[in-house]
Amino acid sequence: MTVRATPRALATATAALLTVGGLAACSTGDGGGKDPDKVDVVAAFYPLQFLAERIGGDRVAVSNLTKPGAEPHDLELNPRQVGQVVDAELIVYLTGFQPAVDEAVEQNGGDRAFDVAGVAPLLDAAAGGHEHEGEAGHEDEAGHEEEGGGKDPHLWLDPTRLATVGDKLAERLGRADPDHAADYTARAGALRTELTTLDTAYAEGLRTCQRREIVTSHTAFGYLAEHYKLEQIGISGLTPESEPSPQRLAEVAKEAREHQAGTIFFETLVSPKVAETIAREVGAKTAVLDPIEGPPAEGDYLSAMRANLQTLRTALDCS
Repeated sequence: MTVRATPRALATATAALLTVGGLAACSTGDGGGKDPDKVDVVAAFYPLQFLAERIGGDRVAVSNLTKPGAEPHDLELNPRQVGQVVDAELIVYLTGFQPAVDEAVEQNGGDRAFDVAGVAPLLDAAAGGHEHEGEAGHEDEAGHEEEGGGKDPHLWLDPTRLATVGDKLAERLGRADPDHAADYTARAGALRTELTTLDTAYAEGLRTCQRREIVTSHTAFGYLAEHYKLEQIGISGLTPESEPSPQRLAEVAKEAREHQAGTIFFETLVSPKVAETIAREVGAKTAVLDPIEGPPAEGDYLSAMRANLQTLRTALDCS
């Protein structure tokens, strides 16, 4: 993917990078991390932190560049965070999702960077839902413009894809810490078993639903929709805080009526106002469908995905 960072994010990253020389002078200079007995891993946002902690176990020290409650699409790095990237033994990120992270990794990551977007091809942004007139060629949250709306980064909402990323992450950790490579492989296998169980629960739980259309505040659920044969109707595009046009709101309201949607979904890290507007217009309820871009208020990725399944089953009238 060709990435064009937004001016704000690029300026922030550039300013931060100018301080790296001073930071590096105070660091170990060899990527050795703070704890010599653990692999120092920097994760760009929550699902990657979850993977690193589960697969790394007590052999890793994981830090997350995106703070709890922050919207990861809008992440800007301060000098301390750039210093974390400089010192990390392994940097786990997803290119095209967070331009400031991409910039820091390009400048400082070298062979310590693990790009999960390279594990398997990303879906087009329109996958799992409608492609509406006027959407092709728009800029996505990574600030790059591609025909058809770009690539969808939210691969972790398909647990089978996340399991594959976990297997590859175990390999990378094994290269960083060869003496414990078998432990990483074993933990990745155990996590794959849990993710396979989750996948089975979704497939069975969504097999017999009266409706298969989900109206979402932004199009984060393409992987989930594609994998479980649902249809996503996004109010806005990949950028969660983008303002949909009045024409787009009217289109979504029309589709929601046509599909007799009883629930309009909003998410945890952005305002529910637009979803509430559509819901009032069509006489529907609202409910949270978590894209799990940040850490859940309770539990972890697995419990958040199970909660999403129950929300979907209720909204879609699944027997």
